Parts: sequence; C-alpha cells; structure tokens
Amino acid sequence: MAAMKLLLSQARRQSLTRPFSSPFPQIHKLFSSSPSSDPNPNPPPPNESPKKLEPVSYAAKPSEDLSRLTREEMRYTKDSPSLAPVSYAQRVAPLPEDRVVSEEDRERTPEEVETERKRIESENRARRRFLRATAVEEDTSSLPLPTLLKPELKHGKKPIFDLMEAIREIKGNAKAKFDETLEAHVRLGIEKGRSELIVRGTLALPHSVKKDVRVAFFAEGADAEDAKAAGADVVGGLELIEEILKSGKIDFDRCLATPKMMPRVYKISRILNNHGLMPNPKQGSVTKDVMKAVKDAKAGHTKFRMDKTSILHVPLGKMSFPEDALRENVGAFMNALLLAKPAGLKKTSKYAGYVNAFHLCSTMGKGYPVSIQSLSRAADHYTKLQLK
Repeated sequence: MAAMKLLLSQARRQSLTRPFSSPFPQIHKLFSSSPSSDPNPNPPPPNESPKKLEPVSYAAKPSEDLSRLTREEMRYTKDSPSLAPVSYAQRVAPLPEDRVVSEEDRERTPEEVETERKRIESENRARRRFLRATAVEEDTSSLPLPTLLKPELKHGKKPIFDLMEAIREIKGNAKAKFDETLEAHVRLGIEKGRSELIVRGTLALPHSVKKDVRVAFFAEGADAEDAKAAGADVVGGLELIEEILKSGKIDFDRCLATPKMMPRVYKISRILNNHGLMPNPKQGSVTKDVMKAVKDAKAGHTKFRMDKTSILHVPLGKMSFPEDALRENVGAFMNALLLAKPAGLKKTSKYAGYVNAFHLCSTMGKGYPVSIQSLSRAADHYTKLQLK
C-alpha cells in the first residue's frame, strides 16, 4: 500500500512539471474544463516566424490578330470587337414596262416574218441541191443500200370460200413432189376439259386409198361364222384372247367385237389400247351387225377424235382425186360429224354452237376457211347419194 502511494505521488509530480500528452486529443478536448486549451502537442518554437504565401505572376498572353478572324470565328472569341451590322441594297422586282427588250425578243412585223421564211426556204433549197449533186458525183453502185420492207397491213377478216372454190384453190397450189393429202381442221364450240362432251367416231370415205386392212373380230358361234364369211382375217373367242395375252403381240389393223365378248376382251385392254385398237361402241367397233362392220372395216374407215383444244384433224383424200370425189368425202365427214354430236350441248340447232370454224388445206399448203352453208349442202348431197 505504501508502494502504491509512492508511485502515485511521483506521477503527480511529473505531471505538474511536464504537460500531459493525450493519445486522443479530441476526447481530451471534450472532457477538458478549460476552453482555451490547445490540443496541439507540438507547438512551433517561439523563435521561428510563420511562412508567408508569395503571389505568382504569369507571362501575359499575346493578343490575337482579330483582323484575320472571320465573322463566324469572332462570335466565339473573348473580348472581340463588336460586329458592325451589314446593310444590303434593297432589291425591287422590275415591272414589265421597265424590262429592256432585246432585238431577238421583240415582236416582229409580218413583213419581217415573211422575209425570214423566204430566207430559210432558199437555204433549204440550196442545201438539197448540194446534196443531190454530191450523190450524183459519188459512185455508190457497188455499195449495198439498206432497204426497209414495209409490212403488208391486213385489213378485216379473211374471205370465206365456198367448198368447191376452196378445193380448186388447194389443188392449184399443191406443188409438192408427192401426192399431198387433203386435211380438214374443225374448231368445235365445246369448252375445254369437259370429258363428257368429247367428239369421236369413225368415217367410211366413199373415195379412199385402197389398203390391205387386216381385220380381227372377237366373236363365238354364229357371229364368228358370219365374220369369216364377211372377210375378217382373224376370228376367235377365248382362245384368241389368251394367245394375245401370252404373246403381247397383234398382227391386225382393225379390231371388232360383239357386245357379249366385251367383258372378256377387257383382259387384253392394255395391249389393245397401246395400239389404239380397243373396241368402242361410240366408234362402231362394238356391234351386232357383223357383216356390215367387217365390210366397212375392210373398206378403210377413218377415225377422228377431238383433242384437248376442241379441234378435229382429219385426212379426207389425196390431191390426185377429182374435185367431185373430194367434195363427197367432205360431205361424208360432215354427216359423220353431225352423228357424233354430243347430246349435252346447250344449242340444239344443226351447226350453231357446234362447228365454229372449218378449214381445208393440203399437207404443205395454206389453209382456206370454208362456209358452213356449203358444207351443209355437201352433207345433204352425200345423204341423197346413200339413199339411192
């Protein structure tokens, strides 16, 4: 206890001789009772005076030559002189009466206009005379001159010929080295794509080129005997069908059948269709009249069928035939065309709405439109010949 008192007394004695330096000056200031106490533990020595701040001077900036600046640059220059306003002279639009009229713009009198016109015409005449004289002097006989062919303008429609006139014109213009064929091209009034209105049939021309036509007839029993008697080249029933089915070959030009044999003939329909010989009731190749069918087939029937564009193309004889024979062939074709007319057409008259155009031509010649009236007369003439 005595040691503690001694320690405290020594510490009090030292604090009186030397000021106490607190490690926390802010806390010492808060708890100090003296307001003028200085927390700075290291005051400046009494002999040293405080340092003074000396002013700093910079070199003067050289003044810019404002005379070199533009008016736009002076706007952004400090302490620039004021810009003097610029005044422009007032513009006034000239009145029409104040306009100065030049010699070329002034109105000329009729006498001056006439003089100018005569001058221009005389210059043009002199220029043309000079060009003509130059053309005569130059030798252009050896140079090819360009020529412009003017197309012939066709006014109106082509003339429609009578049947006999058209045949005479075609025969006169048939100049090929071979015997040309008389062809008929018929444009029908049937809409495209209507399969139920297809026009097709067979035609026995009264004057045709004789050919050795091989005829096959699918029949049995009495019908087969009649076919052989009529002159059919190939006659048979099931055995003939099986033979064609196995070999896949045919050796005839026309194919006929009776209605009873048609269900069996369908077995070889693919082979017959490849050669265009499948019997068809609309073409007269499926019939009960065996004798007549064979005779017509041996005579050389001509098939006709409408294409996708509703047009028929049919040969009707040779150019070596007489004119009357060709006329009868055309009449026979028109008669067969009327028999093949579909029943579903809207118009029921004879030719109206059915035959729109009819043209005849040779193999190498041009086409001639034929009147419907002359074709109707030819068909009636052929019918009268058949009735006699």
